[in-house]
Amino acid sequence: MGFSRKRTGRDGKPRYTAYYLDIRGQERSAGTFSNKKDANDAWKDAEAQVKAGRQGDPGRGRQTFQVYVMEKWLPNHLLEPGVRSNYAGQIRKHLIPFFGPMKMRDIMPEHVRQWITHMKAKEASARTIEYCKGSILNAIFTTALVDEVVTIHPSRGVKAPPVPDKPRRIITAAQFDRLYQALPDANAQLLVETGIESGMRWGELTEVRVRDLDFATRILTVSRAVVELSRDDHPEGGRFLVKYPKDEDYRRFKLSQQITGRTASDRMTCCSATRRPRSPDPGPRAGRPLPRLA
Repeated sequence: MGFSRKRTGRDGKPRYTAYYLDIRGQERSAGTFSNKKDANDAWKDAEAQVKAGRQGDPGRGRQTFQVYVMEKWLPNHLLEPGVRSNYAGQIRKHLIPFFGPMKMRDIMPEHVRQWITHMKAKEASARTIEYCKGSILNAIFTTALVDEVVTIHPSRGVKAPPVPDKPRRIITAAQFDRLYQALPDANAQLLVETGIESGMRWGELTEVRVRDLDFATRILTVSRAVVELSRDDHPEGGRFLVKYPKDEDYRRFKLSQQITGRTASDRMTCCSATRRPRSPDPGPRAGRPLPRLA
């Protein structure tokens, strides 16, 4: 049951603060008013919202963007480890400096447009602006709207600069041959050939094991991948983290007879290499392929 409490303001005049119990039974303020009737109306309205399944806490919108994002949204938003690390870096670099001290309820579409102008003045690329606005900022305010922290979605509908299509550079057969011949050994060449044929990402290639390849059917199963994180975003302060598909949603594809045959013939050599003692921080290093096909 809510109530109002009388107190004396700084000007010596009576003030009335409205209180109600939130969904957890904790006492909350619904605001302070100059007369008791308005205070009673406020706690009754807040109590009705709680009964209707709404938080009804006006204070939720008073928290700053930095507090909401860094203490509530980012730690609890479901993201892949690599994506979380990338989001955190972009938030710290591009969003906190502008929106950080602003109250969540005060952020409007005009402020998002001002941020875009600010980013363009910093000569940020259109791709960076679109990523921060379209992926990160939109996700933050979508959650905030669902959580009733804000009443509008300030970044929805705000246009970002168009991102130009980046032309892909396709190397010639002669250029590929030079790169292929420069690889350190046959295992590295096999790794590159497998990547080209399958389209696997580098983090997936380096985590392939012999048990992932069915030599009879030539079906390769991608069951792991390694991602590089900052030490702040790694659960143990490391550099690399092995992740697994959600709900065992593994990717599978068939390799050619040539790749499968070469993998089988090199199997003993690769197996002996993978039995070497591991360093405390195993994982791929730039410029040093780690063949894991066996």
